[in-house]
Amino acid sequence: MSNATESPAIGLVSISDRASRGVYADEGVPGLQQWLESALRGAWRPVVRLIPDDRETIERTLVELVDRDGCALVLTTGGTGPAPRDVTPEATLAVGDREMPGFGEQMRQVSLHYVPTAILSRQVAVIRGSSLIVNLPGQPKAIRETLEGVRDAGGKVIVHGIFSAVPYCLDLIGGPYLETNEAVCKAFRPKSAQKPPQTAG
Repeated sequence: MSNATESPAIGLVSISDRASRGVYADEGVPGLQQWLESALRGAWRPVVRLIPDDRETIERTLVELVDRDGCALVLTTGGTGPAPRDVTPEATLAVGDREMPGFGEQMRQVSLHYVPTAILSRQVAVIRGSSLIVNLPGQPKAIRETLEGVRDAGGKVIVHGIFSAVPYCLDLIGGPYLETNEAVCKAFRPKSAQKPPQTAG
């Protein structure tokens, strides 16, 4: 169990048979970690896992990250399509206490602006205890798009990405208070839930 003065732990899980066997280098977690480093203000700790497309392994890993390692947020990449080995959503739903269907709906909405095959993705999100677990796509470009949303030619967000809702979701379920770099992703909170910005130093 992590204590409140520690930097929040965020679980980053890449789910891929071939990457976990070393057939090719994993790109999901490095892309995700790079995005979070640009999007989050304040210290946080990545807890990284690279595992195969095996339901039992996925379930065990998600439970360990939340229950043992104290991750308030767990983000997975890969294994969410319709292929027989794509079992990430089933494993995620199995370990969750409550489903948060809006995350999957919005990810598909964002991705449909880029590719028609976005309707084939089955990403889900769940709450386990006071932690949020979210399935993301496997490719770094798609990860960034679903987290940030769709921007017009001038850079204005026209379809919100899912991460804008993550900090307030964590507030509501008893997780840590995350602040974001608004140039990358603006966290939306009611005024009553906002705290004064932390100063560096």
